[in-house]
Amino acid sequence: RERVRAMFYHAYEHYLESAFPYDELRPLTCDGQDTWGSFSLTLIDALDTLLILGNVSEFQRVVSVLQEGVDFDIDVNASVFETNIRVVGGLLSAHLLSKKAGVEVEVGWPCSGPLLRMAEEAARKLLPAFQTPTGMPYGTVNLLNGVNPGETPVTCTAGIGTFIVEFATLSHLTGDPVFEDVARKALKALWKNRSDIGLVGNHIDVMTAKWVAQDAGIGAGVDSYFEYLVKGAILLQDEELMSMFLEYNKAIKNYTKFDDWYLWVQMYKGTVSMPVFQSLEAYWPGLQSLTGDIDNAMRTFLNYYTVWKQFGGLPEFYNIPQGYTVDKREGYPLRPELIESAMYLYRATRDPTLLELGRDAVESIEKISKVDCGFATIKDLRDHRLDNRMESFFLAETVKYLYLLFDPDNFIHNDGSVFDVVITPYGECVLNAGGYIFNTEAHPIDPAALHCCRKRKEEQWEVEDLMREFYSLKKRKKFTFKRASDRSDGESAKDPEDASSEKGGEKRNSKKNSHSLLSCPSQSFNSKLAVLGQVFLDNT
Repeated sequence: RERVRAMFYHAYEHYLESAFPYDELRPLTCDGQDTWGSFSLTLIDALDTLLILGNVSEFQRVVSVLQEGVDFDIDVNASVFETNIRVVGGLLSAHLLSKKAGVEVEVGWPCSGPLLRMAEEAARKLLPAFQTPTGMPYGTVNLLNGVNPGETPVTCTAGIGTFIVEFATLSHLTGDPVFEDVARKALKALWKNRSDIGLVGNHIDVMTAKWVAQDAGIGAGVDSYFEYLVKGAILLQDEELMSMFLEYNKAIKNYTKFDDWYLWVQMYKGTVSMPVFQSLEAYWPGLQSLTGDIDNAMRTFLNYYTVWKQFGGLPEFYNIPQGYTVDKREGYPLRPELIESAMYLYRATRDPTLLELGRDAVESIEKISKVDCGFATIKDLRDHRLDNRMESFFLAETVKYLYLLFDPDNFIHNDGSVFDVVITPYGECVLNAGGYIFNTEAHPIDPAALHCCRKRKEEQWEVEDLMREFYSLKKRKKFTFKRASDRSDGESAKDPEDASSEKGGEKRNSKKNSHSLLSCPSQSFNSKLAVLGQVFLDNT
């Protein structure tokens, strides 16, 4: 664990010294470059890792630096996918962790705050990409002008299906449903366009919904679509998303799985198109562990680990029958996926083999890729040549998952035994009780936060309480209040007290009715509520 901490600071301090405010560090020349926009990306990506390592003072400093220095009103063509997972995800995670990090939060947090406003601003810049006939987004957007006129309509599957975690979180925190709506529409469009045998391809035309690349698998171009069906289902307690994943999972097992490896197949016929393992696929055992499929996850993980031991890293492509790298795909850019799976599986099994992988990863990365100014991408695992780049995910994901693998008592692993209670404008709210959902850039989202800012639900509960009080006052006068929506098949309106003692589903129904009947959506609820001429103030 202490070696991982030292790795983080070796990379982070050199980024600050040599590369900030550029997006990424170039470790061989000790300077910086903009890659995915111009957002000081490594700083945003590394922010929550600082807190996981326990460095609250630097977290606080970086929060104020970002508030002053980051501007999204720039004439830059940005990847919709990368901006979402790194920038929106990083800012949302930091926003939700800021109280824990000792940042002075404003009144109304977590439903408001400077980092949340920045995340929302960044996400709004991405919304024009979703304005297509299918609801599937373009891959690139200009942050100032929207989608460029000549923009290609071909987007990879992951670039369409990897928004629900961040966008649903934004919608729940801000109260603006547009983000979750576009993310869901995109997810469903992919589902609707799956092949007859239940598979999705690699790239699709977002204007016509025609598949351009018809290779189906679990790796590059598709990977985080499956990941977000599972994580979205857990985050939102959404059975529809989980049932979509389970259907895909059947097809993936039927057509792409051979001896605990996963190959690439033609999406309509199921015939093998590439007998290749890609390093990006190594997230799959971790995802299987989230759905409880531990035995299959461990078997596949051990296959992948043999490749790691062969090379001291995972080559981008590995030819399974030949047992060797693929031409021009021999590099290892310090990706996190195998370590991510080890972290999840270690939480599930406590199998010491997983700690051995973690130690091997630390040894490899230190021995092969450590240079004076940070850690360099490995250009070729066969001869250990290096490339002049340190991707921001090295600090966001690789180091974070390694540290969490070796730190069983980290607050991220909280089992709910400790938590914080926060008072929001909508009532009490429990936060930091664990169960964090990592987005695909390893930014943890606290699922409980999504329930803190639900204005409408709270309004329904308050209205219901008021109605009960109202009825108990009037009951002595034999007052009955008929509502058409409470009648079924010509029954007369039920006594409200009887209705309130009915089972949950019907109770919810009466809440909905009282809400639509009594509240005025254009006006803040907390101001006043008048029922038949009587005025009820806040909590009376």
